[in-house]
Amino acid sequence: MRRCLSHGLATFLALLTTALAAPGAHAAQPVLADRLAAEAPRANPKVLALAARAAECARKQGVLDGFRHLAVIDYSLPSTQPRLWVFDLERGRLMFQELVAHGRNTGDAKAERFSNVEGSHMSSIGLFKTLEPYYGSNGYSLRLSGLDPGFNDNALARAIVMHGAPYVSAAIAERLGRLGRSWGCPALRPEIARTVIDTLKGGALLFAYYPDRKWLTESPYFQCDVPPGRVAAASSQRPDSG
Repeated sequence: MRRCLSHGLATFLALLTTALAAPGAHAAQPVLADRLAAEAPRANPKVLALAARAAECARKQGVLDGFRHLAVIDYSLPSTQPRLWVFDLERGRLMFQELVAHGRNTGDAKAERFSNVEGSHMSSIGLFKTLEPYYGSNGYSLRLSGLDPGFNDNALARAIVMHGAPYVSAAIAERLGRLGRSWGCPALRPEIARTVIDTLKGGALLFAYYPDRKWLTESPYFQCDVPPGRVAAASSQRPDSG
């Protein structure tokens, strides 16, 4: 058992090192990663590199016919900081840099726990594709389809959607030391929610990041450039979450 865990950790570290490698390690994604980092200097470039890697992998796998917009959430940042970035990939520009809330059982000011389970009131990590907007109990909202098996593929069933919420604002963050929290949805400032939703609706990608060892090791969207044997080894070891 100890040997398996050690091998799993070694696999994770090797994958993470590759995923966070400096530009030049892979053909297409360093170009995209460089563009994202140039447009969003306040974002962690390593997280943007991972988002670029996942997006390019999804493109190779034909997950979408084509996508113009990519949204990145960095849940490793506290909710008091802007941690949502929305990029127009065709024009190569940053469109939004925004606050975003996490689920009430995911953590206080900082996110710590994630779930794919109905009723957990936790956020989910991984790659999502956006569907169509609708009007629900939280007003104008955007359905999200989770693409990462075991990590967010219950998003539709859980009604994990993007929506506006009055508990998301700089004033609340300053007063409480955190944003209000959702039931797992990435909630935005009401003033900007509709514009962001209309930008992302109908076939964009959303990449929600947290340094979770299990997800980084097992997600199929980090495996496009990993030899099949290594993918099988990573899947069979199933290291514990970080």
